[in-house]
Amino acid sequence: MERHAATGLLRKPDGTLPHRLARSAATLDGATPNSELADWIAERNAAHRHEVTRIRFDQLRQWHFDPAGGDLRHDSGRFFRVQGLSVRTDYGHVRHWTQPIINQPEIGILGILVREVDGVLHCLMQAKSEPGNVNGVQLSPTVQATKSNYTRVHGGKPVPYLDFFRDPPPEQVLADVLQSEQGSWFYRKRNRNMVVEVTDDPRFDDGAELPEDFRWLTLGQLHALLRVDNLVNMDARTVLSCMPAPAPAPFGEPSTDLADAVARSAQPTAGGLHTTTEVMSWITSRQAAHYVDTTAVPLHEVRGWRRTDAEISHELGLYFSIVAVDITTNGREVASWSQPLVRPFGTGVVALLVKRVEGVLHALVNARVEPGYLDVVELAPTVQCTPENYDHLPPGDHPPFLDVVRASTPEQVLFSTQLSEEGGRFYHAHSEYQIIEVAPDFPDAGLADFRWLTVHQLNELLRHSHYVNVQARSLLACLRGLR
Repeated sequence: MERHAATGLLRKPDGTLPHRLARSAATLDGATPNSELADWIAERNAAHRHEVTRIRFDQLRQWHFDPAGGDLRHDSGRFFRVQGLSVRTDYGHVRHWTQPIINQPEIGILGILVREVDGVLHCLMQAKSEPGNVNGVQLSPTVQATKSNYTRVHGGKPVPYLDFFRDPPPEQVLADVLQSEQGSWFYRKRNRNMVVEVTDDPRFDDGAELPEDFRWLTLGQLHALLRVDNLVNMDARTVLSCMPAPAPAPFGEPSTDLADAVARSAQPTAGGLHTTTEVMSWITSRQAAHYVDTTAVPLHEVRGWRRTDAEISHELGLYFSIVAVDITTNGREVASWSQPLVRPFGTGVVALLVKRVEGVLHALVNARVEPGYLDVVELAPTVQCTPENYDHLPPGDHPPFLDVVRASTPEQVLFSTQLSEEGGRFYHAHSEYQIIEVAPDFPDAGLADFRWLTVHQLNELLRHSHYVNVQARSLLACLRGLR
């Protein structure tokens, strides 16, 4: 509890919130009817003129390679830069390497506005196009903006609804936590993941029209849309995962019902294979056990990478490359710009193995080291890789459990959808996100970097920064919607 400065009265947590969230998750149709959703998305795709063209680096506008070190920078010194990074670690089959990486020290805002419509909480979602999207528009949070964007360094239009997230009344904030992004492509990148509830605002009065790119959706609708390929974007998924956990659905004796197992897993009284103290001790032990030393180096000193007039790529043709694009659009704050993007090699596999222990669903997570993490390790899905990057290596150097994912049967697959990574920095980056159920006696192979955690334990970790990585957050958002 905290003491309210204005009234001197002690305040207590909102005991109704978990139940209101549960009702929203159980509401499968909402203020924007399902019958209209596909037409709205198709209409926004048709309305957004979004042309993205690969160009040479010397055709980039307001970007340049620094003459001294070769880093790729914006003329304003803002947005981000592509620099070099030297990495030394005791984790994985390669212990020392250099690579390009995005350095974007600004903390952006990823925010979802919620309000009750006809007594049910709805999320205000935006149909937004990004230059790196594999398709057209995707569902994004209400606000998705870097600091350079929302302070209008580009001279463009203001970000809609930004005022709700810049300095919200404390009692309206349902979630507010800094979370990381891809640690292989970003250097210590963090965004503020926020959920803010609005009650009285003339912009949302009955009869008030929303802008064409915005619609109110229930959590139940969003859970269903997460099963559609490349529709709910990465930024929406991470904010949804940080939303407070709904009240667990009632359950009785252990059953074979999947929804029952998920409900038990979200309930703190159901227990797990490890206590909370044991989980925190394990995470701390992994942070202390692994060694990662990163040093910024000039981009032109990165070894094993080649720069042409249109691409910076690895000499083996693996991992990723840096490319340049030119964008013309009518759906963003500015109508035209150019920028570099990371273009991954191949389609990723992001998979979470789950099993039921005495009727309680457990997920096998990996304490994973990536060079861009702030705290050495973060909890990742069981498997997170691009398989093609390992084809040239002996089987012993392949990621653990990748063979289990590849050998899974359709009956084991609880969730499988192709989902995109952030289209503002990555070009056509997408992975097959899967949740795969294994037998209750399936082991973790005795690997120190893997543990079975419950949904409740993951929910609790998500209340804090730098514990659960962005890929695992995406899968947890999907896991909450399993039925």
